Amino acid sequence: MNIFKRLYIAAFAVVFCHLCIAQSRIEQSFNENWRFYKANNSTFFTDFENGQKYYESQSQWTKLEVWEDITLPHTYNAIDMQKDRNFFEGKAVYTKTFDIDPSAKERRTFIKFEGVGAIAKLYINDNFIGEHKGGYSMFTYEITNSVNYDKPNTITVIADNASRKDVIPTNQFLFPVYGGIYRPVHLISTNKTSFVVTDRAAPGIQIRQHDVSAKQASIEVSAKLETKEKSAQNVELWVEVRDFKGKLVQTEKQAVRINPQGVTYVKQAIKMKSPHLWDGVRDPYLYSVTAKLVAGGVELDAVKQPLGVRHIEINGGKNVLLNGKPYPMYGVCRHQDREGFGSALSFAQHKEDMLMIKEMGATTIRLAHYQQSPEIYALADTLGFLTWAEIPFVNRVSYYENDNAKQQMTELVKQNMNHPSIYIWGVHNEVYSKTADEQVPVLSRELNDIAKTLDPDRYTVAVTGYNIVDRQENLSTDVQGINHYFGWYGGKIEDLGPWAQKVQQEFPGYKIMLSEYGADGNMDIGQEELKVPDDVVSGKSFPENYQTETHIQQWAAIQKSPIIVASYLWNMFEFAVPAWNRGGVNARNLKGLVSFDRKRKKDSFFWYKANWNPEPIIYLANRRDSERTIATSKVQVFSNLKEVRLEVNGVFYTAKQGVNDKHWVVENVVLRPGQNKIVAIGKNGSNELKDEMTWNLK
Repeated sequence: MNIFKRLYIAAFAVVFCHLCIAQSRIEQSFNENWRFYKANNSTFFTDFENGQKYYESQSQWTKLEVWEDITLPHTYNAIDMQKDRNFFEGKAVYTKTFDIDPSAKERRTFIKFEGVGAIAKLYINDNFIGEHKGGYSMFTYEITNSVNYDKPNTITVIADNASRKDVIPTNQFLFPVYGGIYRPVHLISTNKTSFVVTDRAAPGIQIRQHDVSAKQASIEVSAKLETKEKSAQNVELWVEVRDFKGKLVQTEKQAVRINPQGVTYVKQAIKMKSPHLWDGVRDPYLYSVTAKLVAGGVELDAVKQPLGVRHIEINGGKNVLLNGKPYPMYGVCRHQDREGFGSALSFAQHKEDMLMIKEMGATTIRLAHYQQSPEIYALADTLGFLTWAEIPFVNRVSYYENDNAKQQMTELVKQNMNHPSIYIWGVHNEVYSKTADEQVPVLSRELNDIAKTLDPDRYTVAVTGYNIVDRQENLSTDVQGINHYFGWYGGKIEDLGPWAQKVQQEFPGYKIMLSEYGADGNMDIGQEELKVPDDVVSGKSFPENYQTETHIQQWAAIQKSPIIVASYLWNMFEFAVPAWNRGGVNARNLKGLVSFDRKRKKDSFFWYKANWNPEPIIYLANRRDSERTIATSKVQVFSNLKEVRLEVNGVFYTAKQGVNDKHWVVENVVLRPGQNKIVAIGKNGSNELKDEMTWNLK
């Protein structure tokens, strides 16, 4: 098992207990031996209202010869949503037969889903248990009184990814909502006295921290407890803090009386002296907090959560401080899907994404536009990325989504607030109104209130697609995000800098983030000269060199603009958009810096790596624009070395700095007919670094 998987299990997952410890929590994988059927909606399902059964009897189902044996995670749109707009959108059935140990009859049994796209109806032994609306958040149901302890059980999940006005996102336009049980499922068994399991799938404890410094930190652990015993239970709450290696560094205990009526709320204060601070990518040091319920020396329940001791401050118009020191906000956005897999990704695939982001030198991530896998937040904790987490209130307004938006905001915060990497909650992205009295501004204020009430210690942010700070939908949150593609959806590449200067003059001190910027780029379309694509909405040619130039110029402008306290390029990876047919690849957003299959990196990736990652690098840009017709050309090199030379067919040129000190340019390079070998050379101390490419002059 690799180190990241070990860290995830050790530091972040709910406690896994051996079955022999009957009194404590048992959490088991519930991902094997499922069967799946993508049904014809008009003939297979029978619709009933008012919460009655949604399907024909299971005895009829088992006679069908159409079931497919699968292992979770699984999506039924892994291929079709990545081809074109003619994808399956609707219901499918998942079913599994399982046994419950008879000894668990005196305990409580729960089932937890990490994500089902997008509506899930759950049945146990033909009994309707519940419905969850929203494809990205976790949900948990108790099934103690619905399972059999002396014979096999059947679980059935009906997944439905059809767009609905009352569930966000309300359409499939900007990104696909993959259908199915596309994240893992867990079966949980607890004692009758335990931490609350069904509080929006929250972990049962909430960790807050105050007065954080290198000298001390005040940690507060709030617990929700309940018992199904007939009488009140007298227990001890133990809160243990362990260091990164698992060594116990502090324990606090208090007596608690848990009433069988309602929920018992308990808080435990912890004073840490000289804490080792979680300092982002500079030093992502993690403690862990284990909360236990103990009675008569016997552990009744335990949950384990990460603890990263840190303090974050956003200074409008200046910077972001992490533990009192300026923190570079080198940001990328990330969608969760991948070519051939959809959203049903393994831990290894999530880890590969995060390590690629780390390789490029990013320090912060915007997880757009929805709650992502718990494994992603755990990896962000481990690797040190400051993380922006948000809900999918995005792109369109139906006026029926209020309740679901509030539900998903509540789930996002409750489920993830213990992750030290998360520094901000996003309430919406590119949804608009005509006046400040309409639904979007009002709902945004309500969503902001939910986030700040549940978690008063973090910032909130809302995002507009207009380059205007004080539109009527804006300023309901602590931070204002601006998505704007200067030179792509309007204007010129070089407009970003003057815009930022204007914002600095008109809104000094405001907390402003450039939450999206960039351009599409197709690595398989070459272009010798720099030309703006004719049509960025329906055009079929998006040469990579225009994307490269966009990022070269705009990152240099961002560097010089203190009003932009953080920026997030769109997007780290290409992703599927079924409704699109642009740039030479159907159903694809080509703004990613890495290909959809994660196998190829664009020039822009290496531009940011040269700017963000201190590891020595030298990289020749425009290497795929290899077919040339002009004998005198410009060559660009991305490098963080102090001096760069160029050798072309044995002739040496001295490179000069371009837009910043990582951009090296050689003008008037003379090519000869046929192949031209171009070598960039730089020194790192006594070591010489080289990069090569070949251009062919016709």
